[in-house]
Order: sequence, then structure tokens, then C-alpha cells
Amino acid sequence: MQEEDVRGRRFSILGGARSGVAAAELLVSHGAKVFLSDRNSEQAMASVAAELRSMGAEFEFGDNTDRVLDADMLVVSPGVRSDAPLLQKAIRRGIPIISELELASRFCSAPIVAITGTNGKTTTTTLAGRMFADARVPCAVAGNIGTAFSQVVRSLTAGTVVVLEVSSFQLDHIATFRPAVAAILNITPDHLDRYEHDFGRYIASKRRIFENQGEGDVLIYNADDPVTVEAVGKNPPNGVTLLPFSTRKELPQGAFLAGGVVTVAAGGMEREIIPAAAISIRGEHNLANSMAAVLAAITRDVPVASLRATLKNFKGVEHRLEFVRELDGITYVNDSKATNVDSVWYALRSFTAPLIVLMGGRDKGNDYRRLREPVKEHVKTIVAIGESADKVVAGFAGVVPTIKAATMESAIAAARGAATRGDIVLLSPACASFDWYKDYEHRGRVFKEIVNALPPMQ
Repeated sequence: MQEEDVRGRRFSILGGARSGVAAAELLVSHGAKVFLSDRNSEQAMASVAAELRSMGAEFEFGDNTDRVLDADMLVVSPGVRSDAPLLQKAIRRGIPIISELELASRFCSAPIVAITGTNGKTTTTTLAGRMFADARVPCAVAGNIGTAFSQVVRSLTAGTVVVLEVSSFQLDHIATFRPAVAAILNITPDHLDRYEHDFGRYIASKRRIFENQGEGDVLIYNADDPVTVEAVGKNPPNGVTLLPFSTRKELPQGAFLAGGVVTVAAGGMEREIIPAAAISIRGEHNLANSMAAVLAAITRDVPVASLRATLKNFKGVEHRLEFVRELDGITYVNDSKATNVDSVWYALRSFTAPLIVLMGGRDKGNDYRRLREPVKEHVKTIVAIGESADKVVAGFAGVVPTIKAATMESAIAAARGAATRGDIVLLSPACASFDWYKDYEHRGRVFKEIVNALPPMQ
């Protein structure tokens, strides 16, 4: 997209969170007339209102009115549902609708590494970004990870690699988005309330990450996940190099374990990267995440020695199996980012010590049957929290003891009371956080603050 394609044109932005404000700033900087609409009150959005005024954008708060439809194009933030009445009106009127991801990509001439998947996106995106940074390859890390793509796209320099965490919501409204390297880590049921409880629609959304790829591009995918394998195989992109990864079997092409060593076969070469046991982040899921990041980095010619050093030193991301504290022989771990059943399944399998698990929050249609076996094997007690506490208790009736708690403070106290020396207290909720907290990060920070304030037992 060139400035002449934007200057003087009318853009409405639906949603005033980080991506919405960044999209407004990007468009205004190119001469567009911008109107932003958000349903939160102006009092709650005071800082956003000040930013919009300073850049010369118009806005409304408290409701999404039909003024949004007075536009040549509509940009939607990821938090806006695709079935929102205003979007349906826009579709009927023929107003083009794009995501902030799509918008920013139209101003981006740098190569894009885009990473999606139900679980592991943040870890893999952060790790891939670290691999480029450690190898002194200029890079920008953005997207669903917290920094809007529109915020960084104006400052990109020649030779910069953009590493993006990409959600299904962002992919729902793309048109031309084409990453040079795309990765699908896994696809398991999540966010089905946004897809009319149709897993097929969610899968189709994830597949869109490679729909515009072509000659010279690369698609990395999980060969151990049958849903992902089927999604890629149903309509593989023409001319795209396919690089699968597997923690369970050797592959003729891609990343795999050979004698316990992460090995990559690509470009007619086979290279040993690192013994799996030497990778600093634990668990089979993180081994898979590491393989995906290695493949992404190797496609951009990051040296093996640099990859090896990064994998030995990378400590993971906040709120994902994050060590908080050891007190009285009990270890406390923050896994607040585990907002679905599949994430918790991997978390439980990452430990050998007995677990006391804090689970619950705003339910997204969870089916806890998948967790019953790993809970039986690894968990001593479940402390049920949040709106879904009763459902959590019912889901594990007869499997392990459960305790209901009305606050995070009482949940941690109950977990501490159920734990003995050598146990692990794990916050791994399997649910969204919006019943008690602003987001999963807020939930994780509160958990850590309470744990770090605990006094030793007398």
C-alpha cells in the first residue's frame, strides 16, 4: 500500500486497544482520515482519547454507532467478533473489512516470519526473535504477542526480519497477507465461542496463514498433530517449501530427533543442532516449539552455533510455566497463559513432582475429559477458582480431591495447605481470565505478587 492509496481516504477502526490505536497512528501518518470507535466509556479510555486527539483522529466511546460505516475501509481489532452486527452491516454495504495485521502488512517490505497455533505461539515467537537477535540479525517481534504490527512497521529498516505471533482472530480478516515463512504449531479446539462452536471454522481460520504463499516461501508445520497435517495437506500451497517438525519420528525433511539430538534436514543438508536434553525450556511441547523456531531461523541463514547458544540460554516467557518461588520446600509455578485444556495437558506432563493445580476462570466450552488421565497421574489436589469453579469440581469428581476458592488469595492458601515438601503449586487455569482479571497477564502478576509475599511457615 502506497501513501497515494491512503491519503484522503476514510478509514474506520473498530476497537481502541493497542492494535486499534497503532492502526490509527499508521493511517494518520499517511494522510488518511481516521475515525475510531470503541464500546468502553471515554473515562475508561481517557489515555487513548488523548492519543487520538494529539494525532488528529476522530473517535467515539461508549457505543459503536453507524458512523463507523461512513468509511472507505474498516479496520477491526482482534477483540471484535466477526459476527458483530456492525460488521454484518458493513458486509451488506460492501465496505471492505481488514484486520490490523492485514493493514500493517500492506506497508511492510521486510520479510515476515508468521507463527500461529492454538498453543505455544508466544514462546515460539519470542524464541525465534531471540535467535535472530543473538545472531545479530535485525528483527522486530510483534503481533498478538503484545506489540501491534502497525506500531513497528514504520520503523523497519532494510534487512530487518519481522517475527509475528498471529492469532486466528487476526487471520479472519486478511486479504493479501503473505509471510515469507509461516508456521503452524498445532490446532486444537479453542475460542469455539467465536466460531459458532464449529471446530472446522477455527481450523479454516488457522489455514489462512499460508493461503497467499507462493514460490520461494516456506511453511513449517507440526507433523505430530493430525489436525495440522490434514489442514496443510488438504490444499498445500504451490511452490512453497514444506518443513515439518516432529518430536516422535525421524523425517526426510524438516526437524526431528535423531539419537536424542535435534536435527534439521533442509536445503539438501542435514545438520545436528543440539541434544534435546540441553534445551533450557522443559517439556515435549517446548521441544516442538524449539524445533519450529530453529526451522524459522535456519530459513534466514542463522548459524547453527548461534542457535545452539540461544537454546541453551533461553528461559522461556512470563506466565508460561514460569518459576516464581520455592518456599518451605514447595515450588510455585505461574502458567496463567494456559487458557485452554490442551495447554494444561502439556503443563501437567512437564513435571514429575506431585502437583496442586489452580484451575478455572471464564470457561470457553472446556471438555475436561482429556485431562482426567494426566490429572490422575500427576495431580494431588485441584483448587477450583473463578466462574467455572463448579464445572471444574464436577469435571474431576472421583479423580482427585478438589477445593473451591472464592479469591486468588484463598486459592493459594488452600494449595499451600494441601502441599507438602517437594510438591509444586501450579496455576494452570484452562480458562480465560476475564471473570476476575483484565487479562491472563494480570492474573499471573497477581498470583506472583501473592506468592512472593507469603511468609515462611512457623
